[in-house]
Formats: sequence, structure tokens, C-alpha cells
Amino acid sequence: MRQQLPAALAAALTVALPAIPVCAQTPAANTAPAPERVKDVTSVTAVDPAAIKPGQILFTDHRENPSAPENGLIPYLDWLKVRPAEATALAPYPGYKEPDYTVTVNGVTKPRHETLKVYVAEGRFVVPRPAEAIDLQAFANLAFVQKMDPAIKHRAISAADVTPNKDPAAAFAKRPDRPWCEGAGACIESRYDLEGKLPLGVKLANKLEEGSAKKIAEFVSFQSELRILGPDQAAALKALTKIDTSVTGGLEQTIFWVNQILRFGKFLAVFQPMPNDPTKTVVTTYMALAIKGDVLDRKAEYARVPVLKNLLPAQVLMGNSSFNTGNSISAGLPVYARNRIAAFADALTKR
Repeated sequence: MRQQLPAALAAALTVALPAIPVCAQTPAANTAPAPERVKDVTSVTAVDPAAIKPGQILFTDHRENPSAPENGLIPYLDWLKVRPAEATALAPYPGYKEPDYTVTVNGVTKPRHETLKVYVAEGRFVVPRPAEAIDLQAFANLAFVQKMDPAIKHRAISAADVTPNKDPAAAFAKRPDRPWCEGAGACIESRYDLEGKLPLGVKLANKLEEGSAKKIAEFVSFQSELRILGPDQAAALKALTKIDTSVTGGLEQTIFWVNQILRFGKFLAVFQPMPNDPTKTVVTTYMALAIKGDVLDRKAEYARVPVLKNLLPAQVLMGNSSFNTGNSISAGLPVYARNRIAAFADALTKR
């Protein structure tokens, strides 16, 4: 079946992320967080954790020129080569490869290889208590996720309900080593309804694509597993954070199935004692989102339609469109990532 991916659906690119809260917006059309609250840096690992101020969050998403289309996105294969430790930790599972599957166009079935582009945001902050005093079980459950962002609705599902576990057509998204959600702290199905003018844009795009076999949904639904990482992951996580203290814990939410546009997403938090001060904990957080490459390849096709010019995929995805709106995910990936990390920091501080 041929997939139609109009630019209006680029808004949906911003939504298939782990369900952690968002607060403010950073593009020109939005309100930026206070500069001392979230500090942009070239690399969080290059800053001495002891230099992080109380309540401050270091943040980077590898965007040297935020206004440039696709700046901050990296092809998946390049990601594996350029940032291997990051790719190893943030891919859905070890050895993950870009999907290969079959598609049917006009009754003819053909093999297809799908390329991906990845957005990664990284944050670091300090919690003023020992790492062993942080109870990760308090965060590895559906109840915690449900409190985060009221715009996203969640429900618990079982491993038997997971699409890649049961649907032969989704076999390319299965884990090779175990079923998704097996032994997880929570197995979650989430739904986010597009906000502001984006649903109207979707309706218009569907109208322009009248006759298409696949319509764009005005929502994005996704399935994820939430789990606490075991000691076997400590060496890889320490190599990722580049902090020379033991890893006392890790929390990971992996999105493995999305109804449209995306292939996977991951939120990861790594906990380590502060070097030379075990009464404090350094928390390093990561957000990764893999976007289907062909979504971003439809620029010219929709640039010719005046009403869709501000809905070009890269613009909406990176929060540079007048259609980005609200205090939640429709604001764009950089805004969502920044605020999601800040909200997670707040949740840790309050416990």
C-alpha cells in the first residue's frame, strides 16, 4: 500500500516521544525558558558537573544553526559511526538496523528499505541527595507517566497487546531477543491529539490527497515500555555519560511502535554520584527520535501549495513554523525535549 505523507503530518513527527511533561517554548514565536534554568551548551559532557548551579539544567541537541531546516537531525547510519556510544544506548535494542519490509503499490508487492534520521537531545542536572536515596521504582510505572502531561492519554497494555509482538505485518519492529514489554515496569499505549491549527492542516492535506488509500490521522498513538536498567548496562552507560563514578541506576522508556511517521523513540536517564561529593547525584538524560527519511523529502511537493508552506516537515518538526502551538508536543521537538527534561528534573527534586 502506498503511504501518503503530506507536510501537514509533520506536526505528528513531534509527538511520538515518551510521555514526560512539557512547559514552555523556545522558537521566536514562543516563550523561552529562563536562561539560568536551562542553559544551552555545545556538549554537556565537557562541563564539570560541579559547575552546574542548583536547579540548573545543561542542554544540547546538536543544533549549531537552529533556524536551518533539518539542523540537528543526523542520518541513522552516520549516527552509528559519529556517536557510537550514544547510538548503542539510544537505539531500540542492540544491533538495531533500519527497517526492511514489503509494500504493495497498485497490487504489486515490492521490498523496501527505509532510511531514518535521528534527533537527539541531551540534558544534565544535579539532585541534592545521594544516588542510593533515589527510588527509581517510583518513576517506572504508569501512574507516574499519567501525571506528566494532560495532553497525552495513556493506558496500560499487556505484552500480548503489543503490535509488533502479534502482527506479522509489523515483524520488522520485533525485538530479536525477547518480546517487547516482557519484564517491563510498565507497558503503555499512548495517544496525543494534535493541537491548535494542526488538525485543520491535516484535514486540508487529506483533502488534497483525496483518493489516497491511507489518510492522515489527527492524532498519534504509540506503544512503549518503561523499565529500570540493570547492572549489566552500567559499563555502557558510564561510557556514554563520561562521568567517572559508578552508575547506580538507569531509567528507560522505549517507543517501539507508532501509528505514523516515526519508527522509534527513547528517553533515558542515568544516575551517578557526583565526583568527589557522594551526597549529590548527577543525572544525565537523553531523548532520541527516529523519523522516516521520506517524510523530510517532500519539501517541494507542498511548498507549491500556499496554505501548506508553513507546514513543511522540517519547519514543524524543529519548531520553526507558525503552526507550532501550545505548551505541549505540538510546539516542536526542541521545545518538547527541553521541557521534558526540565519536568523530569522537577519530579526528581520533589521526591
